[in-house]
Amino acid sequence: MPLGPVMLDVAGTELSAEDRELLMHPVVGGVILFARNYHDTEQLAALTASIRSLRTPPLLIAVDQEGGRVQRFREGFKRLPPAGYFGRLYRNSPHTACRAASLLGWLMASELQSAGVDFSFAPVLDIDRGICKAIGDRAFSSEVQTIKELGSAWMQGVRMAGMASVGKHFPGHGGVAVDSHLDLPRDGRSFDTLLREDLAPFQALVNQGLEAVMPAHVVYPAVDAVPAGFSSRWLQEILRGRMGFQGVIISDALDMAAAASVGSDVERSQAALAAGCDQLLVCNNRVAAIQVVEALADYCDPLAQSRLLRLYSRHFTTHSKLQENPYWIEAIAVLGQLEAAANAELAYDPTTRGGTVI
Repeated sequence: MPLGPVMLDVAGTELSAEDRELLMHPVVGGVILFARNYHDTEQLAALTASIRSLRTPPLLIAVDQEGGRVQRFREGFKRLPPAGYFGRLYRNSPHTACRAASLLGWLMASELQSAGVDFSFAPVLDIDRGICKAIGDRAFSSEVQTIKELGSAWMQGVRMAGMASVGKHFPGHGGVAVDSHLDLPRDGRSFDTLLREDLAPFQALVNQGLEAVMPAHVVYPAVDAVPAGFSSRWLQEILRGRMGFQGVIISDALDMAAAASVGSDVERSQAALAAGCDQLLVCNNRVAAIQVVEALADYCDPLAQSRLLRLYSRHFTTHSKLQENPYWIEAIAVLGQLEAAANAELAYDPTTRGGTVI
């Protein structure tokens, strides 16, 4: 049974009978996991194994495990710093920052794979302009070149572990104050400005074989009147045509408020597919998920199905085996150094004369 275009969620820490029935539908191609699906690493491994056993080829399994405030699995996993931390480190030592980003990308990917997860929706390639709180330190930096280098380093580390990367939020969510989870943002800048600035990190990683991209639920009126994730101009003419992207395009979650401008749940799904998305995130609304699956029952795109096959993890291993890897030792050392530096920053009281460490 080929992979379908819909990625769904499940309710709890194990599959229900309804979950199993829905995940067997031919139009389903993957499962996105959330914090509610996680209790500990053993339970997570059992859950992913049960999902994987349902079909051949198995459903893709994904999660948001960026680091910082967006890390769904925490207890039992190493706590990763936000991407912005690497940007701050880069100011003093670009080489050290890139090595740290690569190692912690490897660590993130390896830990997920040890629990049966195929990929994470990362890295964030947006520019932190100090405007959008929804992005903030999820972005590597406010500097385009820094984002290009750290994003590339992160992707290479993830790739060393055998995992695909998903660059988001194309063509860039950092230029708007509105959170697309809550409302529809509009970025009025010219295409030339977007091309020179926000698109540059995406182009850099596309040139290095970036495996997947997630478009933003943001309208860029200078280019199109609909959000990028529903725009054939953005996805087919610019991303695939002009930029040469050959990987998977995965919609941002279709339950977000910004997506409502396109219509009902079914209409959003149809519009995203027509625009050029290969896979749709339909989550946190089981009624909508069932409606979308039923509406797309006859949908088939062999080219998208072949692209999705590239997102499977290529290196599942046990956690105990993982700790024998030389990269593990180096990555844990880097985490320790980052934690010590963060603690030193917190302990420094600039209001105290002489900068006393307390």
